[in-house]
Amino acid sequence: MKISPTWLREFVDLKVGSKQLAEDLTAAGLAVELISDLGKESPLFWSSGEGIVFDMEITTNRVDAMNHYGVARECSAIYDLDVRPIEPKLPAAKGKAKFAVELPEPQGCARYTAQIVRGIKLAPSPARIARRLEMVEARPINNGVDASNYTLIEMGHPTHAFDLDTLEGGKIMVRRAGAGEKLRTLDGVDRKLDPDDLVIADAKKAVALAGVMGGFDTMITDRTRNILIESAWFDPVSIRLTARRHGMHTDASHRFERGADWGATPLACRRVAQLILESGGGELEGGLIDAIGRRIERPTLHLRRSEVRRILGQEIAEPDVLRILRRLGFEVTSDTVAIPTWRLDVEREIDLIEEIARIYGYNRFPNTLPAFAGAVVETPDTPKDAALGSALLALGYNQAVSLSFISLAEAQQFSTATPVALENPISEEAAVMRTSLVPSMVNMLAYNLNRGANDVRLFEAGNVYELVGAKAEERKQIAIGATGQAIASDVHQPGRAYSFFDLKGDLETLLTKFQHSSLYFDANNAPAYYHPHRYARAVLDGGMVARLGQLHPEVTTARKLRQDVYLAEIYLDRLYRQGLRPVRYQPISRYPAVDRDFSFLFANEVTFERIRAAVDTLRIAELRQFWPVEIFCGDTVPAGQYSVLLRAEFQSVERTLRDDEAALWANRIIQALQALGGTQRA
Repeated sequence: MKISPTWLREFVDLKVGSKQLAEDLTAAGLAVELISDLGKESPLFWSSGEGIVFDMEITTNRVDAMNHYGVARECSAIYDLDVRPIEPKLPAAKGKAKFAVELPEPQGCARYTAQIVRGIKLAPSPARIARRLEMVEARPINNGVDASNYTLIEMGHPTHAFDLDTLEGGKIMVRRAGAGEKLRTLDGVDRKLDPDDLVIADAKKAVALAGVMGGFDTMITDRTRNILIESAWFDPVSIRLTARRHGMHTDASHRFERGADWGATPLACRRVAQLILESGGGELEGGLIDAIGRRIERPTLHLRRSEVRRILGQEIAEPDVLRILRRLGFEVTSDTVAIPTWRLDVEREIDLIEEIARIYGYNRFPNTLPAFAGAVVETPDTPKDAALGSALLALGYNQAVSLSFISLAEAQQFSTATPVALENPISEEAAVMRTSLVPSMVNMLAYNLNRGANDVRLFEAGNVYELVGAKAEERKQIAIGATGQAIASDVHQPGRAYSFFDLKGDLETLLTKFQHSSLYFDANNAPAYYHPHRYARAVLDGGMVARLGQLHPEVTTARKLRQDVYLAEIYLDRLYRQGLRPVRYQPISRYPAVDRDFSFLFANEVTFERIRAAVDTLRIAELRQFWPVEIFCGDTVPAGQYSVLLRAEFQSVERTLRDDEAALWANRIIQALQALGGTQRA
């Protein structure tokens, strides 16, 4: 934002130089990042005395300060000086304006002010107007268009001028676009309108995209003699969505989507009319046409002096508090403060205290350490969080952090939970609170792949959100994502791609850190975004605590991922019901182990989890391990069955085992496997 100190001095009698002014504005929160001297570059600016220009960084919540008058108001408060109001002096209007304004969409357009000017003569703007437009890098066009642009940088409210003779039906209507309706905007682009777009229309057609850009067919041209000036207030969300939808960003949309001043529409309209009449002649037809669809009421806040003292840490004199707030435009009565229509960023008592502090001067507060009582309190889940985090890092995963917002489409694709919608989303891609960590994890993996990082392992711990009835609930989860090589190839060994079983093994490692009596995996209830044949869920002591698998190829293709992606989701609210498994030292047995192999045929429906569960029920104390060694299908194995070689390892910590003991335990295992329908092979 470019601001001229010379222009500011037209509103406030500043006694300080430009350098000091820049420092004081920066200290008050309106940062001056660069001071330019245009007089050294152009004789035009040198001769006018307007060579100095501030490049200012105005935060998005301070749309009221994105103009010269707004910054002048800040100067008034900083230096305790009167600010001269903008008071357009207009000649008496002739006749009555025979023009109607209708607002069938008061939610989208709360106020629309118009003024008709007839008999103007278009010409280049006066040198002073053109020079100031060039100063802020706006190209002068003619006195009709320039009046609107000048008013924008002077007082911050967007306006627009229509060629009155191109408007049909004698009325303006602010409505939603019709199905299939089109509009050619000032940039010459034919745009297909969306039914949610707010448009300004005459009796027959749309003539402007409200709050974004005017229409080509009704613009000011060299033939224009009669104009209609508009100054309106549009809903910020509606303008933001429209601008994003059409890929447009204009000076008007920049202001409107951040919140314009509802009370400024008549003043801005009159100011444009004054500038046009001064440079182009003409006469006013009737007075202002001021249509109000709804009123934007600003709250009255309660300001406690005790709270000012508590937050700021020192007493601020009552006269200083009153002076600061009143200079900024707040109406103070006793301990209540009425918020002006241009300060949409002030909503709470703490906002008022911030205003007092920044104008009073942060450098006037002594450097003190805040009071502190107590100590750091560890939450109950901290040890479990630390155990999982350190284990994942040890397994080779890097921790990642993403935003808590996702699109509605992603929320519906990767979860069945009802999403929590944001009241004021920054974009459609971040419109709801995340119902799953999967979308963000997939996006982070894609980000790495698109930049040449092909072997990626990430995890993220965070909350997911769900609307339950009228209440939003949050739950803690961990998402794990991996793609690429599990083992990189080198001169010693060939490479191996990361697989489902790498992820399953890592998940088992994590779950063994928690106390449990049983853990098994099944393939029940696979979500649609997982590969149907490379999916499992982890069931710990009868409850599902995690799911894992390969991302479905259709999802991978849709997101243009060129490698297989593997994901795991751990539901910490369920897992943390289990305590951490205490680490105990146990010496290795000094006595030899005894192995026994079992070759069996099983139906495909019999999973290893069922086989292991059947063996576990035997309660053989000396059984140390039981695992599958080989699996074989096809050839001599009948269809619908598979052959598996199982191995059991027995060992005692007290003595050497006898062959008859091992044979007895082996017979019990064989009987248990046969009870599952297995057939022992020779």
